[in-house]
Amino acid sequence: MTFYLLLPLTRILKNIVVLGMGGSAIGGDLLSDYLVDELSNPIMVIRGYDIPKFIDEDSLVFAVSYSGNTEETFSALKKCFEVKARVIVLTSAGKFAVLSQGNNFPLIKVPVGIQPRAAISYLFFPVLKALERLGLIKGRGGEIEETLNILQELSREYGAKSPLKNNFAKKVALSLYQYLPLVYGSEGLLKAVAMRWKTQINENSKWPCFWNVFPELDHNEIVGYEIENNINRQVKIVYLQDKEGSLRVEQRRGITRKIIENKVAEFIICPTKGKGKMARMFSLIYLGDLVSYYLAILNQIDPSPVACIEDLKKELAK
Repeated sequence: MTFYLLLPLTRILKNIVVLGMGGSAIGGDLLSDYLVDELSNPIMVIRGYDIPKFIDEDSLVFAVSYSGNTEETFSALKKCFEVKARVIVLTSAGKFAVLSQGNNFPLIKVPVGIQPRAAISYLFFPVLKALERLGLIKGRGGEIEETLNILQELSREYGAKSPLKNNFAKKVALSLYQYLPLVYGSEGLLKAVAMRWKTQINENSKWPCFWNVFPELDHNEIVGYEIENNINRQVKIVYLQDKEGSLRVEQRRGITRKIIENKVAEFIICPTKGKGKMARMFSLIYLGDLVSYYLAILNQIDPSPVACIEDLKKELAK
């Protein structure tokens, strides 16, 4: 479809929902963080078979499945049709495309042949543009241009041809090799980015990784470091630092580091690049993606296949 077919809404929305799983859902999480200061109706991401009762004809629902066959999201999508929600489908093919065309709902088709987690630009920007066309947010031309410039710069800095001494992504990957990464973001802009780091290390590097956010982790997780043990000595904390973020969060980070730094293997700080929110967010997404790629190389494994997920799907299909 063309975005020019999406006209500004003529009725008030009660809520905005993104349906998705895994790599198809993360775009919704990122948009929720990115647009939290602009949207009067925050974006809620639903991962699962069912939908909450509040979804009805006054709901705007983006059903996102890169493959077009995600079991859980397909179930939720059909239930959104039943309650007459306003649905926009984003997919490359599959049952989602057939169902949306059969029900005459807007369909945004993206290129095929990419792992969902590698299609993040196709799962973030079309929803952003749709929200703009519907009159819910302002245009983002300037921020998109800055983001592209930052990513082009970082592609040279973090790329495979860039030597280790000048390559922060390679340095972080080498530091994390054979350790347990804990990725700490901050409530707001870098919450979903921290989740993205975790899932990319899981899927690309085939390695355990966990995440949390400030300030919440200061109310529970830091207590887990009180007793010195061999598990904590295997932990390396990656702190995603928003250079334009909350001063109070930075104060918390500094104090937290003092408390736990000597009880873990290392505390690594990864700062954002750029000025605008989008550039800052995507600068760390890009860093995390390449860190996970270089970790896969260190682990001597192909980052692309996800055998465990495919095996699970085969068992479920029996």
